[in-house]
Amino acid sequence: MTNHLHDVTERLRIQGLRVTAPRVAVLDILDRMPDHPDADAIRAAVSRRLGSVSTQAVYNILHTLTDAGLLRRIEPAGHPARYETRVADNHHHLICRACGETRDVDCAIGHAPCLDPSESGGFVIDEAEVTFWGICPACRTTESLTKETL
Repeated sequence: MTNHLHDVTERLRIQGLRVTAPRVAVLDILDRMPDHPDADAIRAAVSRRLGSVSTQAVYNILHTLTDAGLLRRIEPAGHPARYETRVADNHHHLICRACGETRDVDCAIGHAPCLDPSESGGFVIDEAEVTFWGICPACRTTESLTKETL
């Protein structure tokens, strides 16, 4: 077993989860996919690795791993939920309005939660989620080429 797969299985065990081939595959694939994949992309990658796996099984694994704190689910408006294994910090995201490309952005200043609201309403705040929306370089290039050809 490679060191990385050993790390994946240890993370599952530490969270009290059974180590199964589909769980290992999902977590390993997400560690290796830098682009915040959605469930369909994850299912396709797991299927290539293990053979047949149902969409429902992948959704169940994603839910279990998210609940265990091993994954973070990002839910950008108008786009499918995306997943990442970067869970140990309070970072934010850049999302392209056109194609949905998602990139991590470190907190601008300070430590978690990185932002202080003007009123806490009595809540003990431990996290702030910021989403920056815009158009990625590839879509800007495509958009400008499309306008030039019109």
